[in-house]
Amino acid sequence: MGLIAIIIISFLFGMLCYYLAGRKGYNKQFWLVMGILFGPFALPFIILGKRKEQHGEQTDAGEN
Repeated sequence: MGLIAIIIISFLFGMLCYYLAGRKGYNKQFWLVMGILFGPFALPFIILGKRKEQHGEQTDAGEN
């Protein structure tokens, strides 16, 4: 019963990392695996990481 709980919790952390990675513009599959393998230890890295800028977004810096 304990092994099943660990597997379920690992997948929940994986799905949470997957969701957060999608919102920040990171590689979702990479963070899914990191969430499954490292669980709560992966969360600070994705939560505190900077949002990745999308290609095609325009910034005010250097534009006329």
